[in-house]
Amino acid sequence: MKNLTTVIIICAAFTSSVLSSCSKLFENPDINTNPNAVTNVDLPTLMGGTLLGVGLLHEDTDVRIASMWAGELNGLARAHLGYSQYIVSAQNFTWSPLYPVAGQARLMQLKADSIGNAWGKGIGQVLEAMVIAKATALYGDVPYSQAFDAARYPTPAFDKQLDVYGALQVTLDNAIINLSAATGSAYPAKDFIYKGDVKRWLAAANTLKARLYLHTGNYAQAVRYAQQGISSSAGDALMPHGTAIGVDINQNYDFFAVSRIGDTGFDGAYLPKLMQSRIGSANTKTDETALYNYFFKKGITATNSLDGNTVDGAFVAAAPQPLVTYYENQLILAEAQARLGQNNEALNSLNSVRASLNNGVINGRTFGATGRRYDAYTLADFGVAGLANSTGAANVQVALLYEIISQRYICFLMQYEAFNDYRRLASAVPVVQLPIPLYTGTQKPQRFIYPQVEINTNPNVPKPLASQFTKLSVFP
Repeated sequence: MKNLTTVIIICAAFTSSVLSSCSKLFENPDINTNPNAVTNVDLPTLMGGTLLGVGLLHEDTDVRIASMWAGELNGLARAHLGYSQYIVSAQNFTWSPLYPVAGQARLMQLKADSIGNAWGKGIGQVLEAMVIAKATALYGDVPYSQAFDAARYPTPAFDKQLDVYGALQVTLDNAIINLSAATGSAYPAKDFIYKGDVKRWLAAANTLKARLYLHTGNYAQAVRYAQQGISSSAGDALMPHGTAIGVDINQNYDFFAVSRIGDTGFDGAYLPKLMQSRIGSANTKTDETALYNYFFKKGITATNSLDGNTVDGAFVAAAPQPLVTYYENQLILAEAQARLGQNNEALNSLNSVRASLNNGVINGRTFGATGRRYDAYTLADFGVAGLANSTGAANVQVALLYEIISQRYICFLMQYEAFNDYRRLASAVPVVQLPIPLYTGTQKPQRFIYPQVEINTNPNVPKPLASQFTKLSVFP
């Protein structure tokens, strides 16, 4: 792990409009630095660079692979055709910039300590947890306790996945304490996510805790923290973008419409089929037409192809990218409440999402009104003959869970949390899953495999090497 030490992102001193060029700096070993040498770069610059890196990690190839393996997206050509068929090797994965970004979040905390800024430290802790959570959810056992001190631990140990989840909860607990401090600075000029609003960072920390508790099946704690989490769409953590190609565009737009046209699409994917089943159905309280047209558009890359809507929808160049949102928070709350048998409360949480969707709000933008309907449900709608019981489930709890899970799947388009659900739901009790078909074969993809660079340089990589079909302990 010698090349995964912390880095200083020099371009962070400028603006968020350098996301694409910053990715190269994360991969440049010449800017690796001593993790204790934090006095040469100020905290606002560290914050800006770390936020850029976190944004990049929510739009990268790993996210596309996760979306394909969850059945939301399909690979149609070149490398992505192989990915969609679950064909990968250790060469297809990298921990740069994943660990460098997490390392820079740790640098933020050290710098914040050196100047007595609790808020700055809390934001750094939230960002560290966000990145390491992605690492462990996708890869399983990963370095964490020894990850950020290459001088002492040039080949860091791999912590057990459940231990990493526990450590991340502690990191977020500490973030909550720091973000609740009476004074501090969150640097509005450099914080292009929340503009220095520490209360929104605090809410995001609570939502992240709820996400991790949902992963591990601790539903009571998931409810507890989601109730303190992001309370409206105004609190969404979104990566902003612009319209300059090669400078500040959303990386999904770049992939779909500029650099890899036709490599991926939605033909043969399960997500559009699920959404179509919610159009003109017996469920007269739901019409998914408007959101479907916002997500997808026919014929952009080829005659009759079903493509991501890069023209006037979810994947235009300037579309913000979600990191953690109100919809996720409320759907965590809804699922956890339903699993605890709190059907009335779960229904209210689900209906809060539907009310916002009925206003056309998603990920910082608005989709059209034609064919947009999300009326409030009642519990009667989930009875055996209820209009929202599309599978004919025998009880309200299961029918309600199916609707909540469906709504999560739809809202998580091009977010790796959809792949987390895909694996998690196989063992969450009661077991309720979407009928997502495999693209090929009989084995479900379960995890990403360790990068070749890590295998070559760190003798602590778990042996025998896992395949992409090896289950993880947190998603058994």
